Amino acid sequence: MVSEVKLCGVSLKNPVIPASGTFGFGTEMAGWYDLNQLGAISLKGTTLEPRFGNECPRIAECPEGLINSVGLQNPGIKAVLGEKIPALRKIYSGPVIANISGFSVEEYASCCAAAGACEDVDIIEVNISCPNVHGGGMAFGSNPEAAAEVTSAVKAVCPGKPVFVKLSPNVTDIAAIARACADAGADGLTLINTVLGMRIDLKTRRPVVAARYGGFSGRAILPIALRMVNQAAHACPGLPIMGCGGVSCADDVLEMMMAGATAVQVGAENLRDPMACSRIIAELPAAAAKYGIDDLNSIVGII
Repeated sequence: MVSEVKLCGVSLKNPVIPASGTFGFGTEMAGWYDLNQLGAISLKGTTLEPRFGNECPRIAECPEGLINSVGLQNPGIKAVLGEKIPALRKIYSGPVIANISGFSVEEYASCCAAAGACEDVDIIEVNISCPNVHGGGMAFGSNPEAAAEVTSAVKAVCPGKPVFVKLSPNVTDIAAIARACADAGADGLTLINTVLGMRIDLKTRRPVVAARYGGFSGRAILPIALRMVNQAAHACPGLPIMGCGGVSCADDVLEMMMAGATAVQVGAENLRDPMACSRIIAELPAAAAKYGIDDLNSIVGII
């Protein structure tokens, strides 16, 4: 079976990628298996300055998933480029995806410029579902104009690296936002991010997470992710997509690819099972053979 795929010229030995926020900066998972079997690694979300994140508790368990409100805890772009990525490169030779977040267009541009200048970063993944503090708390990914503004600013400072824009599912028209990013120069898209959710502690009569709401991820959101990946693929034909959301087995990877994803990110399943990506990669040949698939590229976007 042919399992190699390409994202804007970047070769992945297979389409399986640990999603940002579920795999740390890679080195944390090196004790579980050889990271070089992965298609690529999407690093933990990074901002310009270090962030401690939100108050605890930050996690709430749910049937078939979990809610998190970590709040982008990270050491800042300088430490990620100067310490985290060099440490990862000592044990991993595959593609590295830098996941960048920000709270203003200027912060996105500055952080992405730094990541784009790093030789060990292969793809920039721009997370536009963070609050836009300059716009009254509106998320950049919640409307086409704001999404396009960030995309254009990042592309201007990263001319030599593929830029994938990670979209939020908490919108009414994902196709319009996908098209806006494509028109603004995005080289690809990643979707979806987490779905806004909530749990309540019946004993205390308070929200379980301190921030009240958080991002719901896990197996339960796969149908939502498939629908949005498919809508984005039809809205932006030819634009490569990294599909993400609810993936837990090889069959899910095949579904994502049929919906329109060239590569597939595994998120919350890594937290439930640290061996998830390795297991899924091992399952892929048999799963593909079961459905008569000789080349994974042949099924991308067939639905």
